[in-house]
Amino acid sequence: MYKTLIYEKKDDIGILTVNRPDKLNAISNELTSELSSLLDELEKDDKLRVLIITGSGDKAFVAGADIQELVDRDARMGRRVSRERQEIFSRIENLPVPVIAAVNGYALGGGLELALACNVRVCTEKAQFGAPEVKLGIIPGDGGTQRLPRLVGLGRAMEMILTGDFIDAQEAYRIGLVNKVVPPEELMNAAMELAQKIASRPPLAVRYAKEAVNRSQEGDKASGFALESYLHALTCTTEDKKEGVAAFLEKRKGKFKGK
Repeated sequence: MYKTLIYEKKDDIGILTVNRPDKLNAISNELTSELSSLLDELEKDDKLRVLIITGSGDKAFVAGADIQELVDRDARMGRRVSRERQEIFSRIENLPVPVIAAVNGYALGGGLELALACNVRVCTEKAQFGAPEVKLGIIPGDGGTQRLPRLVGLGRAMEMILTGDFIDAQEAYRIGLVNKVVPPEELMNAAMELAQKIASRPPLAVRYAKEAVNRSQEGDKASGFALESYLHALTCTTEDKKEGVAAFLEKRKGKFKGK
């Protein structure tokens, strides 16, 4: 169905693979369009619990934008492309289900920005991360200047963006850019294990927890506390809450329905 993406589902966990290995999975206009269409489907899938995003092959997660398309990008086109991709990455960030980036190689430019839009990041020991746009005379345009400092701090983000230098997996882990580093052959198992753990939790609680944490980066603290309180109250009305408390008291595994 898609030329640049592969999507499969294992039980209630979706696996999205960016599939342009001959271009190191670089983001093209075609890929952007297909990703938007796939998100239309995912946003309607009430049985989906977690989404994993990875890249095909063993060299790259996503190695940035397609440079051939960048050659002819003027100010007008740059603004349009940037806004489109910002919107798509924000849709990933705000999907009703958690999104895990399984970074199997280079995550550069738009690839780094895609990983940043995911909620959790797992990578291999060979992964490298970077925002090299400044070397091309441009700046990140897909959300990198906003998400990176929120994740790793202003100083570290500023250094990565102003120098365009790459960092390796261990440095990415040290500064909090990734949650876990594993050998290449263990990447998808590690991502799937984390996805299955999250998928086993009460779906509505996971959804509202994700929303509350995402919103913590916006607005003032009082508004964040208010949203948290309302979402907490909402979870108290669910069947899953009754089941979760009963299962705890009865020392058994909960059976959650997302209701």
